[in-house]
Amino acid sequence: MGHFIRKVKTASGATAVQIVRKEYGHIVSLSHIGSTHDEQQLTLLMSLARQRLSEPQQSLFTNSSDGLVAPAEIIIERAVSQLLYDTLEKQYLQLGFDSLKDQPFQQLCLARLVEPTSKLDSVRVLADMGINGPNKDQVQRCLAKVIKHNYRDKLAKLCFAQASQGAGITLVLYDVTTLYFEVQKEDDYRIPGMSKERRLEPQIIVGLLVDQNGFPLELHSFEGNKAETKTILPVVEQFKQRHGLVGITVVADAGMLSANNLEALNAAGYTYIVGSRMNKIPYDIAEYQKTKELSDNQIITSKTAIEGQRIIYQYREKRAALDQRNIEKQIEKAEKIIDGTASTKRAKFLSVTTKNKQLNQALIAKAKSLVGIKGYVTNLPVSEVSNLRVIAYYHQLWHVEQSFRMSKSDLKARPIFHHKREAIEAHLTVVMAALAIQRRIESTTGLSLKRFVALLKPIRSGVVSIAGKEYPGKARISPAAKEVLRLLS
Repeated sequence: MGHFIRKVKTASGATAVQIVRKEYGHIVSLSHIGSTHDEQQLTLLMSLARQRLSEPQQSLFTNSSDGLVAPAEIIIERAVSQLLYDTLEKQYLQLGFDSLKDQPFQQLCLARLVEPTSKLDSVRVLADMGINGPNKDQVQRCLAKVIKHNYRDKLAKLCFAQASQGAGITLVLYDVTTLYFEVQKEDDYRIPGMSKERRLEPQIIVGLLVDQNGFPLELHSFEGNKAETKTILPVVEQFKQRHGLVGITVVADAGMLSANNLEALNAAGYTYIVGSRMNKIPYDIAEYQKTKELSDNQIITSKTAIEGQRIIYQYREKRAALDQRNIEKQIEKAEKIIDGTASTKRAKFLSVTTKNKQLNQALIAKAKSLVGIKGYVTNLPVSEVSNLRVIAYYHQLWHVEQSFRMSKSDLKARPIFHHKREAIEAHLTVVMAALAIQRRIESTTGLSLKRFVALLKPIRSGVVSIAGKEYPGKARISPAAKEVLRLLS
């Protein structure tokens, strides 16, 4: 004689959880715990069944008038993704963000990590988790407080304190993105400008400064028609003055630092590493190739007209193969336009005149002469930072690109529907706080935010009532989830 738990499929396709009592191989009683189509609810039902199985069995059954044993009424009262919420909240607290003393702001940040949506819809996200969130009025008051009490400044200081633990910060990475708006009328802030996506809607420019591990340090917004190259100095200067820093090296993409920017950074005492625009084959490489072929990871350096500045050129076979494939694709695209089999009218290597269309052979030859070569400009002394170290620093820019992907895709900072600049800035402040939590989780666990949420969200605890009496339903934590929690601890 014994009891065991079983799962069976019902006629509707749901999964039923039952506790069965057998005697001599025959079922003599059966208690139906519940049935569901939802995996999260199924986890809770199994947890409840295990808990009931460990208690005196008669509590699961009631005696009917005919003397037969019947199952007691079991109702799931509440199911909560408490483990996920508590884990996210712990990261919020460990970053010191609770010093803001703003519970609605905290909940908006955590909801944004679970599901990217609008601030008001974040209340629904929390409710789906079983968490009581702020109401509409509390959300609006929270956004007003974000601006009134300058949360962005406070968060920047807390993020700096987190990032500067250990060796401190001597290297910062900077990049920008555009955020567009679903509005027809522009203003003095949301203005059509140069868009990387060639969009015509009003936009703003957002500059993000991160440390070499991708942890956010500063986030600033600018008018949509402001040149990207004119955003870096204000952001870096504010960062430097806010924390009283000296000796900062700024790393940025090739299109970010103009000659004037480099001169201004140098004059202000900054060192820098920036990608070099490759418009033609560098003289030193052309001279080298007259007698020898470039080998994989070959480095050739040149001095520039600016004192203390050098350009580092590196050839990589892997990059050359990729460049060559891209050239072939562009040539193929141009040839399809020439023979009329493509509907598009533009291609990189297409030369169009009033009489005909043909391949631009000079441009193709130029592109092929540059395959595999990447340039890096720096004013760091070679005695302090080697060529290879400069290249390694530049390649860490993927951290800031990854952070932008978080804010734009995983965190969906866009499109933005707000109507006032204050509301936009408050929105970006929520994004910055959520981004810091996300970077902390990802760097500690090695999981993406999406995988992290997918792992912990289905683990639900809750409350069930059996014959009118309520019992807590504990969550069963998988070994994978336990390992993630161990890493975060």
